[in-house]
Amino acid sequence: MISRKSRKEAFNYIDDTKQKFNRKEYENVQFSNCTFSNLSQIDFEACTFLHCNLSNAKLDACKMQEVEFVECKLIGVNFSLTKEFGFSVQFENCNLDYTAFDKKKFNKSSFKSCHINGANFTESDLSKTTFENCDLLDALFFHSNLSGIDFTTCKNFSIDPEVNNIKKAKFLVHDLAGLLYRHDIIIV
Repeated sequence: MISRKSRKEAFNYIDDTKQKFNRKEYENVQFSNCTFSNLSQIDFEACTFLHCNLSNAKLDACKMQEVEFVECKLIGVNFSLTKEFGFSVQFENCNLDYTAFDKKKFNKSSFKSCHINGANFTESDLSKTTFENCDLLDALFFHSNLSGIDFTTCKNFSIDPEVNNIKKAKFLVHDLAGLLYRHDIIIV
């Protein structure tokens, strides 16, 4: 979890399709049980989203610095469109299926107990990222920096070491098939 200053504000049960969301900056705010469809051009710093639905939400030019998502639904969200500067996110028990993180540089970010099926990490720098107990079925890693990542508690990944940097990354012996899948060999 991200350490942060004491909360000054909390928003509960907001649905931005039913009520206008006018502010452009939020700092040290907790959003609970909210539904968002468009967070474009809004800056979030040290904020927490708890039990929120952001599926297919637009994040064009959205700033996410030290932002935490807990038990949120983020299906199909394109994080590639967020601002690069200070991008730092943490996900815990979230559904991130079909999200896009291509060309993102992650800074002290983490994925814990998340469902990340079909996500796109093409050309991303994940070297300072933590993955714990995640399902990575059909997640795409292509020209990605995965150096130093511990994948020992993750499952269903397919990572091609010929097109990704996996230097000092950790894998379990029984997960070698996820690294050698393209060579069409049988591991027994």
